[in-house]
Amino acid sequence: MGQERASGILMHISSLPGNYGIGDFGEEAYKFVDFLEKSEQKNWQILPLGITGYGDSPYQSFSAFAGNPYFIDLNEFIEKGYLTLDEVKNFNLGDDSERVDYGLIYKNKMKILKIVYERVKKYLEKDLYEFYFKNIKWLREFSLFMALKEHHNNKSWLYWDSEYRKIHSKKVQNFERENEDLIYFWIFTQYFFMKQWDKLKNYANKKGINIIGDLPIYVAEDSADVWANTEIFNLDENLLPRTVSGCPPDAFSAKGQLWGNPIYAWDIMEKYDYKWWIERFQHSFKLYDVLRIDHFRGFESYWEIQYGAEDAVNGEWIKGPGIKFFKKLKTELGNLNIIAEDLGFLTDDVRKLLKCSGFPGMKVLQFAFDSREESDYLPHNYDKNCVVYTGTHDNSTIIGWCSNADKQDVNYAVKYLKLDSNEGVNWGYIRGAWSSTAYLAITTMQDLLGLDDTGRMNIPSTVGGNWSWRMKKTSITDEIANKLADMTSIYRR
Repeated sequence: MGQERASGILMHISSLPGNYGIGDFGEEAYKFVDFLEKSEQKNWQILPLGITGYGDSPYQSFSAFAGNPYFIDLNEFIEKGYLTLDEVKNFNLGDDSERVDYGLIYKNKMKILKIVYERVKKYLEKDLYEFYFKNIKWLREFSLFMALKEHHNNKSWLYWDSEYRKIHSKKVQNFERENEDLIYFWIFTQYFFMKQWDKLKNYANKKGINIIGDLPIYVAEDSADVWANTEIFNLDENLLPRTVSGCPPDAFSAKGQLWGNPIYAWDIMEKYDYKWWIERFQHSFKLYDVLRIDHFRGFESYWEIQYGAEDAVNGEWIKGPGIKFFKKLKTELGNLNIIAEDLGFLTDDVRKLLKCSGFPGMKVLQFAFDSREESDYLPHNYDKNCVVYTGTHDNSTIIGWCSNADKQDVNYAVKYLKLDSNEGVNWGYIRGAWSSTAYLAITTMQDLLGLDDTGRMNIPSTVGGNWSWRMKKTSITDEIANKLADMTSIYRR
């Protein structure tokens, strides 16, 4: 991507419109790429593509490598005769076209995929076998883990029978040998996920559009990554986490945020030359052109909380691997297109790490307008090596913020950005981002459409109702595309 001025839109796959309950890699995804091209955008940013579990968060996945089967386009199976439209209609995938019902998707889309698998497995045996061995480094662990989860009624691996909790045990080896069909269903999901995603990504790339992916710093407690690699996590003799992740109390949360992810055993990882991380980055750059590292500051210092704590208040800062990790990454993989999510409480050491890495940090325009003090997020304080966002998946929409924020802060934003109701407050914010010196400017699809907080994607530290927003099929118009293209041209993006 380099440092040329450019812009783009943040919208996750799940938020695309469509007929099957959740956004997918089908026709609407290609229409969205066409919209990006028409509006002269060079970047499509998405959230992590991993398979989601309890809470539906893409930042808490069963695997740091596997893709979410929910995104597989069912129309491909219908067109190939593997499935009929009437059969799909027999399953309720949700009645609200503007919200994802993850409970129904989990229950019914997976049933549909199993029907297709039973019908095609004998015809695809060779293709699935070749795909498995091409990706065996991560795919064996994932497919075996998911089959074992099914065997244990989808309970967390921490509650499995003791011998199944150890990947090299005799019981696991016997299970793998005796349940090949159950395991190969999960290989089938990854085969079609990768096949469809590669096709969509290539379509975008041919139109000059980069895909910006998102890499969560941590992995979920209930994941193939922890189950299969217990030695590189800070676990006790019973394979339970000793400590977990989060962030300390701040202006947004009096008790901090308790994320609950196991903490890495960085000293052990260093002895292994960060092998697991190198493989993770290699895999990520097969999926994406650019990678945003979530919670970048955790590589310098991370907030560590005792396992079992009720909140994140009583934690402590622990030093991370620092610049030596990124030097190793560069040695192994060369220069990588990375965006560092450096939001939140920053120290001089974190700023130093960011500077040494050379990665651009993030500026969120919505955070800029504290009327009481100067802010690094105000555009006049930017250098070129940064990425400016009108907001992120964790924020209110611009319209929502203007309705709920302190009136003095809103008035400051109005004066600073010269917000005009005729132009649209959301468009004034987009103009503020596009006109800045930041080499890359991103707006959310919700802000582009001028939605209020009914379009908000996530409220941090809450469970339920998040990650479910979907765009209407009629939302994208030539008028919006032309207006954004005009603004992009004016500001040379």
